[in-house]
Amino acid sequence: MTKRELSGPPLANPGKLFIGGRWVPARDGRTEPDVSPVDGREIVPVAQAAAADADAAVAAARTAYEEGPWSRLSAQERALRLNRVGELIERDLEEIALLETVDMGKPFAFSSTVDAPMAAQLMHYYAGAVTRVDGSSRAPAGGQLAYTLREPLGVVCAITPFNFPLLLSMTKIAPALAAGNTVVHKPSPATPLTALKIAELFQEAEIPDGVLNVVTGPGVELGETLTDHPGIDKIAFTGSTVVGQSIIRRAAGTLKKVTMELGGKSANIVFADADLDAAEELAFFGIYYNKGEICTAGSRLLLQRPIHDELVERLVRRAAALKPGDPRDPATLFGPLAHRGQFDKVSSYIEIGEKEGAVLRTGGTGWTPEGASSEGLYFLPTVFTGVDNGMRIAQEEIFGPVLSVIPFDTEEDAVRIANDSAYGLAAGVHTKDLRRAHRVASQIKAGTVWVNCYNQYDPAVPYGGYKASGFGRECGPESLESYTQTKSVWIGMD
Repeated sequence: MTKRELSGPPLANPGKLFIGGRWVPARDGRTEPDVSPVDGREIVPVAQAAAADADAAVAAARTAYEEGPWSRLSAQERALRLNRVGELIERDLEEIALLETVDMGKPFAFSSTVDAPMAAQLMHYYAGAVTRVDGSSRAPAGGQLAYTLREPLGVVCAITPFNFPLLLSMTKIAPALAAGNTVVHKPSPATPLTALKIAELFQEAEIPDGVLNVVTGPGVELGETLTDHPGIDKIAFTGSTVVGQSIIRRAAGTLKKVTMELGGKSANIVFADADLDAAEELAFFGIYYNKGEICTAGSRLLLQRPIHDELVERLVRRAAALKPGDPRDPATLFGPLAHRGQFDKVSSYIEIGEKEGAVLRTGGTGWTPEGASSEGLYFLPTVFTGVDNGMRIAQEEIFGPVLSVIPFDTEEDAVRIANDSAYGLAAGVHTKDLRRAHRVASQIKAGTVWVNCYNQYDPAVPYGGYKASGFGRECGPESLESYTQTKSVWIGMD
C-alpha cells in the first residue's frame, strides 16, 4: 500500500493563534517550525504565544463567558452546535488523521480508526450527555423549598500533551463546552497541528467568538502564565506527574479548580491459567501500541513463573520481528517517537536498565527503516527480563516501547508488586478464573483495571488515576461533574 499524503496545505492559517474567533499572529510575530518525527522536515510554522497573547486569549474567553451567548444557551442549543463540530470532524476524518500522523508519528492505521473517529464521538457523546445534567429539589425541615442548580465554572484552560494530541484535547474541550464553559487550549509545543485544525472547524461551525481559543508556544513559559492567570477558573491537565504537581502548586495561589491525568507505570498481570495466545497479543499491544507513548502502557509485565519463560520467548520473537515504518503507510503499525527529547529519554533508560542488572533481550536502540530519512526518530521495540520491581526501569515512567518483565509466584505476590508503585493509572489481569479476576481487580490501586483485555476506551466510561497518576476523571458523565459547580437555592414559603 502507498503512503498517504496531505492533499493540500496542512492548515489554512499557518503561524497564527486562534483568539476571539480570529486568526492572529503572536504579538511579537515569533514562530517556530513544527518538525515531523517521520523525517525531520518542517511541516508548518507555528506561532509562539507569550504573556500578552495569553492575556488576550483569556480576555476573549472571559468576555464570551460573561457577555456572550454560550453560557446562556440551553443545553439543547449547545448540543446542536457541538454535534455540528462532530459532523465536521467526521467529514474531514482522513485529513485530521493524517495531520496527527505526520505531526506525532502515530501510524495512520490507528489515527484514522481510533483517534479521529473517537474525537467526533466525544463531541456527540457530550452533546447528548449535557442535556441530562440538571439539579434536584429538596425538602428541608421547616417547610421551606430548596433546589440545586448545576452551573458552569467559567473559563477553563486545557493543557494537553504530545502523545494523543487530538483525543486528549477532546476529552477536555467537549465536556467543558457542553457544560457551558469557555476554553483556552494550550496544546503541546511538539504536536499542535490537530488543535489548530479543530479550531478551524469550530470557526466553520459558527461557534460564537471566544468560546474556544487556541494558543501555541513554549510549554513551560506559556503553561505557567496560564496557570497563574487570575482570569482562569480551572486547569484541566494531562501530562507528567512532575509537571502536574507544579501546576497544582501554582494554581493554589488563585484557588483554581484542577483535574489531573498524570503518569503511569501500569502492571499487566498474566496468571498461569490464562489463555496464552490472547495474553501474548494483549501484552504486546499493551506496551507497543502508540510506540509506548501512552500513560496506560502495560510497561510492567508480571508473569507467573510456570508460563514466564514461554511467554517471554514469544514476546521477544515478536518484538524483534516488529520493525518501525513510515506511519503514513496504512500497513505500518509502529512509527517514530514523537520528538527528539522523547527519543533521547527512552535511549537513556536502556543504559539505566543494563546498569541495574536487567537483561536486554531485544531492541534498545534507534533504527532507520530502509529508504527512510536518518532524521526519523524510530526506536526498536525493547524487552528487558530479569527485572526487579525496585529497579528504575520498573518504577519510572519511560513513555516509550520498553517492556520490563517481572516474574511472580502467587496471587498475593502479583497484587503486592502491582501496587508497589507511586502510580495508579491502570492495570491488566489475565486469567480464566472469574473469582480471581474480581479479587485482584478489587485489590489493585488503579483507576482502570482491564480483565482479559487491554487499552479499551469509550466516551461513556470514566478514565483517570489513583495516587501519583492524578485525580478527577475524563470521559463519562463523571467528567461533566468537574466542569460544573452546584448552587443551592432556598425559597422562603412563609
